[in-house]
Amino acid sequence: MINFITYQLFIEVNEPITLAIGKLGRFDFPAGSYVYTGSAKAHMEARIARHLSVDKKLRWHIDYLLNACGVHVSKVARSVESECTLNQKTAGTHLVAKFGASDCQAGCISHLKYLP
Repeated sequence: MINFITYQLFIEVNEPITLAIGKLGRFDFPAGSYVYTGSAKAHMEARIARHLSVDKKLRWHIDYLLNACGVHVSKVARSVESECTLNQKTAGTHLVAKFGASDCQAGCISHLKYLP
């Protein structure tokens, strides 16, 4: 059995939006594709299911984006690589510093990337 520890949510934003992301502030998100890299030490499938659910308390940065109108997850990928290693290998542009990475010790700017 493979022990996945990291997941990536591939996200589509249908039209440009401006959102308040918790304590990070307000940000503009252009329409297009994004990838969010996260991890869960235990109960990863429950974490993913929570991200995909519509009715949830806004707890993590990603919750604010996924809760917005016109935003949906198009694909979920799982990995055995560490969260930061996988994130750093993933192409894309950082639009919101510290998004999902406010406690990152590996030098990640953000765990959300805009895909060109």
